[in-house]
Amino acid sequence: MSSDQKDFYAHETAVIDEGCEIGKGTKIWHFSHIMPNCKIGENCNIGQNVVVSPDVVLGKNVKVQNNVSIYTGVTCDDDVFLGPSMVFTNVINPRSAVNRRGQYSKTHVGKGASIGANATIVCGHDIGEYAFIGAGAVVTKTIPAYALVVGNPSRQIGWMSEYGHKLVFDKEGKAICPESGDVYFLKEGKVSKSNS
Repeated sequence: MSSDQKDFYAHETAVIDEGCEIGKGTKIWHFSHIMPNCKIGENCNIGQNVVVSPDVVLGKNVKVQNNVSIYTGVTCDDDVFLGPSMVFTNVINPRSAVNRRGQYSKTHVGKGASIGANATIVCGHDIGEYAFIGAGAVVTKTIPAYALVVGNPSRQIGWMSEYGHKLVFDKEGKAICPESGDVYFLKEGKVSKSNS
């Protein structure tokens, strides 16, 4: 790709393989490798030393911090944050001597979710929209929308607003984000945001 054919920025040390789709306004920084057939949306930021494997899909405005590995089978919706050195896996039972290339498990990260530094997402477990995965957490099960999870193995300790604040629900199951003023409801173990 010549520089006059692209409307994204890539540092000269970045490796971008043929067959990638990279959206307008995206920035790809030092020593990152974007592999064939992946799709990266508009206005993403791919930090230093990041690997984006074949067939990965990233939505718009995805922020990928330094040293992140995004393996085949992962898809991320818009506005996802992937913290420094977090990692996805894509094989449940890897062995060096056994080729499991056709057995990749899928992981989907919902809109607006944040995954903290050094977290590990074990493949086959989706992350709900606006979920918040704490630094160092090891996710071994599917995480619901707006959930706040920490630890190894991760456990849910609360709920988060779309602005990233812990929600405190009253006895009627209502909470208000202190930054946005948005109203949330907790009913039958699920959080939803009021449309009014």
